[in-house]
Amino acid sequence: MNILETIIAQKKIEVAERKQQRPVEVLEKMEWFLKPAFSLRKFLTDESKTGIIAEFKRKSPSKGWINANADTSVVTAAYTQHGASGLSVLTDEKFFGGSLDDLAKARVNDIPVLRKDFMIDAYQVVEAKAIGADVILLIAANLTPAQVKALAATAKNLGLEVLLEIHNEEELEHVCDEVDIVGVNNRNLKTFEVRIDTSLYLGGLIPADKIKISESGISNVETIRNLKQHGYKGFLIGENFMKAPDPAIAFAAFAQQLKS
Repeated sequence: MNILETIIAQKKIEVAERKQQRPVEVLEKMEWFLKPAFSLRKFLTDESKTGIIAEFKRKSPSKGWINANADTSVVTAAYTQHGASGLSVLTDEKFFGGSLDDLAKARVNDIPVLRKDFMIDAYQVVEAKAIGADVILLIAANLTPAQVKALAATAKNLGLEVLLEIHNEEELEHVCDEVDIVGVNNRNLKTFEVRIDTSLYLGGLIPADKIKISESGISNVETIRNLKQHGYKGFLIGENFMKAPDPAIAFAAFAQQLKS
């Protein structure tokens, strides 16, 4: 199995366990379940913001530990303070070192929060709403178009927005009315090779009514300026900040450079 298939196999086990530990009826009574969500679409089109969806990520399968000791509250507060348009928080524990608690700590910030995980079941969408997420990620590489549509419809019914991640032209078939934002991941999930050209090529093929964001491999402001010329409104960046000794300072410096 490749790494994506390995992650999904593990995710099926985890979801089955969580359904037993905390059923949907319990999730629906949690504090955040009835609270209105922030709109990432709105924040990405706000010119006073950076357009950056700043990610909190401790490790990855390709790089191992990136920043094992970072404080979620401190880092996400700094991201917010210095103009992030949204926060992305990994909630996968085994492969990315994340947790639901990380998202809960990020939720205190008054900007949209994306639950970054491998969504395969409607239970996870309800769980995302219950823990305070505003946006869910659906990855075309591990879902059929019908599954994307069904999970996205569940999200929309709960007041959440949907980010669909694609990697190639074939996955454009997964784009549907229920998807709000299309993200192009510049990293090949099978080889981990990163090519910004992937965003430049696919950007012209994404339906015009969808907000476009670019993900992975963005490490300088020149790349963002180039992507903006190709119609991109958002830029998901995590490792570039998280690998720094102080991610908060790294983001602040990057945001200042982008504004200058």
